[in-house]
Amino acid sequence: MNFRAYILILFFRIFLLVGLILGLLYFIDNNKTTYVVLSSVVILYLLINTYTFVKRRFVAMDDFFEAVKYRDFSRWFPEDRGPKDIRFLYKGFNEINRTIKEINSQNQAQYVYLQKILEMVDIGIIAYNLENGNVLWSNDSFGDILDVPSFKNIRFVENRKPELFNTVFETYHREPNSISIALQNESIKILISDTVFQVDDDAFKLIVVQNIDDTLNKNESESWKKLLSVMTHEIMNSITPISSLADTLQSNLELSIKNPKAHDLELEDLNSGIKTIKNRSEGLLKFAKTYRSLSKVTNLNLQRVRVSELFNNIQLLMAPSIEAKNIAIEFKTSGARLELDIDTHLIEQVLINLLLNAVDACKHKDDAQIKVLASQNPNRDIIIKVYDNGSGIPQDILENIFVPFFTSKATGSGIGLSLCKQIMLLHKGRILVKSVEGEGTVFSLVF
Repeated sequence: MNFRAYILILFFRIFLLVGLILGLLYFIDNNKTTYVVLSSVVILYLLINTYTFVKRRFVAMDDFFEAVKYRDFSRWFPEDRGPKDIRFLYKGFNEINRTIKEINSQNQAQYVYLQKILEMVDIGIIAYNLENGNVLWSNDSFGDILDVPSFKNIRFVENRKPELFNTVFETYHREPNSISIALQNESIKILISDTVFQVDDDAFKLIVVQNIDDTLNKNESESWKKLLSVMTHEIMNSITPISSLADTLQSNLELSIKNPKAHDLELEDLNSGIKTIKNRSEGLLKFAKTYRSLSKVTNLNLQRVRVSELFNNIQLLMAPSIEAKNIAIEFKTSGARLELDIDTHLIEQVLINLLLNAVDACKHKDDAQIKVLASQNPNRDIIIKVYDNGSGIPQDILENIFVPFFTSKATGSGIGLSLCKQIMLLHKGRILVKSVEGEGTVFSLVF
């Protein structure tokens, strides 16, 4: 061991001191004054020398601890001079300093890296002391979104924009919340959430804000493009033959009016043409009514319902007609006590739409099967899945099936799945779909 020599020398000094003290007592007892004086001097010298010997090690450790206390890890202890145990001690101190410097360097690099990332994102982030309002950290996006300059204390915002201060800093948003805030020239919609955390004895609040106006506008624009594209297609399919037929009928009427003898007016043809125009016009009206029904569902009549009861109602309604088409159907829940807070009529409508789609997908299948299963995930979400082993949905149209009026069926309105999605969104849930062409489809309702 590196401290063996130090321990041996220390024991030797102690042993020598004990021997000298015993000798001193002996000389005093025999009245040998000269030896008493010499022994006393030697003992005093040895005590001072031993004290210096021991103190040197403690002074070295004290210097190191002092450096640690003031976080001064730049100090270097000489490893090439002094006793072996002192050099070993210095080597250990230098190794600790080097390791801490490397850790600090890595932490600093990670901090700078994280800071740069947070500075680059378009999400506003601020952390401040709850007691005194001092800002611990904030990125530029926070000030840009809220239209405020950089500040060191949140009282700056309170003095200049009290309403904004109350909305952002005083109100707690435990879950992400979409709110509108009024700025100087406009009102914007932001998504805001916050959390409180503790560092030693201080409590801090972290607030995250995101301007979702641009995102909403972009999504809305894309939705409208898809919607208008489908509506234009549907309307043009009806308007073009109506216009062509009306033009033909008008030409025949003009010719008959100008020269009745040469151009006899066939009342049967006229009636047939008008009837066709009437049918197509009614089709357009039905299309418009369907669009109105899509935007009609806005309020919910929530009530707690057991999933088993919901399944029983759907089974009584749909099972006979489905089984009559030689399609096996099964309803199953993973627990009898699964309950949902839902608008029963609307969720029943969703399940009916999904079952009708499943029946349509299975109509050419020999061993057609439909399963409606309910279960609960570990995160407490309740999921209702509607399986079928039908024809599946082609991948090229899978992403468009929830777009209003989009349909791949000759007689479909394209409204069913759009309405299902809107109903699930009103329930703060989701509707998901997975499909493999030729193997089947599964729709999942996540509550």
